[in-house]
Amino acid sequence: MSLTAGVVAVQGDVSEHAAAIESAAAAHGESAEVVEIRESGIVPECDLLSIPGGESTTISRLLAREGIDEEVKAHVAEGKPLLATCAGLIVASSDANDDRVETLDLLDVSVQRNAFGRQRDSFEADLDVDGLTEPFHAVFIRAPVIDEVGDAEVLASWDGRPVAVRDGPVLGTSFHPELTGDSRVHDLAFFE
Repeated sequence: MSLTAGVVAVQGDVSEHAAAIESAAAAHGESAEVVEIRESGIVPECDLLSIPGGESTTISRLLAREGIDEEVKAHVAEGKPLLATCAGLIVASSDANDDRVETLDLLDVSVQRNAFGRQRDSFEADLDVDGLTEPFHAVFIRAPVIDEVGDAEVLASWDGRPVAVRDGPVLGTSFHPELTGDSRVHDLAFFE
């Protein structure tokens, strides 16, 4: 079976997300055609979506300007999976604590942008993630902190703070799973 996987290609690690999606699909005996999303009309054809990192205010504005935001909301309303990483998590949240970010209100969490620190404060950590049997080596780059969790389920925490959450078909991470060469978070988001 072939899936159509959309990666919002406004900013971020688009090719790395594409590779992780293809790897996760192959592990399930499926293939994934990855399409880059920069304009409306593509999301309705997708079986699964990813919103990578980047700069959350820019991503949210471009999604709204192009009409992609409403298509992403409809995608999730249909029960189709979405993986939102780093800035994608901020955009997918219900509260970014920043009026410049037009959130999609798809994850019942409140976040603080760049709360783990600036670029020089980037770090890596092994995380125990619910649904994975072995720790996941996570890469945190200017990572947001999830400071409040509503109805979302916490899948992983670091230093006492949630860093991976699931709310229905949406999985959000503070870290960049696409930078590890380990597609298990993509697998968890799209195939579990």
